[in-house]
Amino acid sequence: MEVDMMKKVPVREQAPAARAKNFEEVCEGYNKEEAMAEATRCLNCKNAQCVQGCPVSINIPGFVKELKEGNIEEAYKVISLSSALPAVCGRVCPQEKQCEGKCVRGIKGESLSIGKMERFVADWARENGIKPEPAAVKNGKKVAVIGSGPSGLTCAGDLAKAGYDVTVFEALHKAGGVLVYGIPEFRLPKEKVVEKEIENIKSLGVKIETDVIIGKSVTIDELLNEEGFDAVYIGSGAGLPKFMGIPGENLNGVFSANEYLTRSNLMKAYESDSKTPIMKSKKVAVVGGGNVAMDAARTALRLGAEVHVVYRRGESELPARAEEVHHAKEEGIQFDLLRNPVEIIGDENGWVNGIKCIKMELGEPDASGRRKPVEVPGSEFVIDVDTVIMALGTSPNPLISSTTKGLDVNAKKCIVADDCGKTSRDAVYAGGDAVTGAATVILAMGAGKTAAKAIDEFLNK
Repeated sequence: MEVDMMKKVPVREQAPAARAKNFEEVCEGYNKEEAMAEATRCLNCKNAQCVQGCPVSINIPGFVKELKEGNIEEAYKVISLSSALPAVCGRVCPQEKQCEGKCVRGIKGESLSIGKMERFVADWARENGIKPEPAAVKNGKKVAVIGSGPSGLTCAGDLAKAGYDVTVFEALHKAGGVLVYGIPEFRLPKEKVVEKEIENIKSLGVKIETDVIIGKSVTIDELLNEEGFDAVYIGSGAGLPKFMGIPGENLNGVFSANEYLTRSNLMKAYESDSKTPIMKSKKVAVVGGGNVAMDAARTALRLGAEVHVVYRRGESELPARAEEVHHAKEEGIQFDLLRNPVEIIGDENGWVNGIKCIKMELGEPDASGRRKPVEVPGSEFVIDVDTVIMALGTSPNPLISSTTKGLDVNAKKCIVADDCGKTSRDAVYAGGDAVTGAATVILAMGAGKTAAKAIDEFLNK
């Protein structure tokens, strides 16, 4: 096919009007011809900045070279040396801020479509039964990994490849963490993608035990002192939702984004025979501007509601991926920007029937570098809604830290760990959202990868 070297090969997507009414994947990805054509745009830089922008340091020029030559299996082998979840990363990573953001091709034209090529290679490998290579020899040492989200799975996979006997403990009834409960089906298919990626990690010899709550079912001290584990990695994420502390947050019809998305994604609340249904809203306000807010808003839309995203800053300050904002707008979601809730209004029966907001304007930059929103006096108004979803971020659940002797946490209840993931407790490492607070899938994976290397060094002193 003919390729414009200055522009990405276009990717096919469901039409907005159709996808707004279903939970099928929005982006259809590249086929082989399109992926190979996109690969021809790579400049094969000697000092590849794209690799520097990747938190798990995938050899991007290496896999793109193999893809360009049609060696898809070899391209997958190159990726799988660094990434345990390539089909996931190809779909949900913020490539525009990472690998693609560093791409030299993007200086005078459009950067290479690295994420879409990674997705194609991973999907091809899955469809053709190609799996990562397990360790040839076990070393006889045991490591426990807490949490089966992206950080825990990455750490587990890397340790298994190094010969360790690894057991992952997951609190929920399904493995995958935020990949299964947080990210909607239309962005990340569970059965087709997530479950298959987890099967690949299990094929390395990793054991996964579900319905195990560390701190209640068993403690970290017991894992180390009684269960025979030589080290523990905490990748338990950040699942405790935040609220604004405004009047009306206890009304019926107010959800955290965590609960709303978990009901829909993990419990399949959108299905007619779901055992965990979700209320059929007519008009929804989603408070927040990040990726989770976009996920909640687009889910509510697919469940039949008119949806408003209420965010206290302007469009250029939205922390969500530009692609997600673009898709949300295409689907008909309304953005009420420079607006901040001050009260959730209820009816006589205790149900939401409105959200009172105040208009904002941007002042001087705050500590985050973004211009600080300032209230406009006397500008209050009400949006008539029957549901409010709070998507304001999350923090780690304190259960693990409160039941583990000698494990330091900071003021935000995040576990304190150094750059290698080492905590204040000997043989205990941590990473991902449990340490940083809510962040991206790929940053959590990077932390898991770093900790796996540190654990290996620790156990081989």
